[in-house]
Amino acid sequence: MSTRPPPPFGTTTQRSTVAPSSRPPATLSNVTLISHPLVQHKLTLLRQRERSTSSFRTLLSELSMLLVYEVTRDLPLVYQEIETPLAPMRAPLIDGKKVVLLNILRAGTGMVEGMLRILPSARVGQIGLYRDPKTLGAIEYYFKVPGEMSDRDVIVVDPMLATGNSAVAAVDRVKTAAPRSIKFVCLVASPEGLSNLREAHPTVPIYTAAIDERLDEHGYIVPGLGDAGDRLFGTK
Repeated sequence: MSTRPPPPFGTTTQRSTVAPSSRPPATLSNVTLISHPLVQHKLTLLRQRERSTSSFRTLLSELSMLLVYEVTRDLPLVYQEIETPLAPMRAPLIDGKKVVLLNILRAGTGMVEGMLRILPSARVGQIGLYRDPKTLGAIEYYFKVPGEMSDRDVIVVDPMLATGNSAVAAVDRVKTAAPRSIKFVCLVASPEGLSNLREAHPTVPIYTAAIDERLDEHGYIVPGLGDAGDRLFGTK
């Protein structure tokens, strides 16, 4: 039992709700760190090495639902006349055609599945990229998005922003389809990856739940959460 006296009346005590590796840098324009306690709690659980494949998938889906809520906060709205059971009214709807979730294969699949629970009518694009083990550069092997993109908002999805090469390549490619807007969403980012993506695409907003310490010599985020694709699909 604690013998520490209570604080004087009218004072408050504070507890940090953000993990040390998830604190925002002093200034980092166009980067949104989603530090909501639920996001940080579930991310900590996801990082744990003892997590089973099933548990990892569930947590990744739940985290993605929480992230996409924040990412879509500024979608434009229009007002339309509707009828409720009691009276007519003007009510808000998202403006333009549906959102496109661009899945960076393969690890992005787990995030897209969670986001579709919030955005069930979203379109889903796919881009296949693999990392050259020597250069760490991104090599494209597949790309498919809806035919008409000019009135669509694209959310590029990948759990990890490590070197940033895959993210840069994905944004490069989707820009050729000329969507209305592009955002990038990940769970964990490295300082190197953020710098790379921001330099290549300074106008693309980046959303992440954590900014970790660094990359290791193999291009993996430290402390990170391991290989998200392998943990999602149980392939390692």
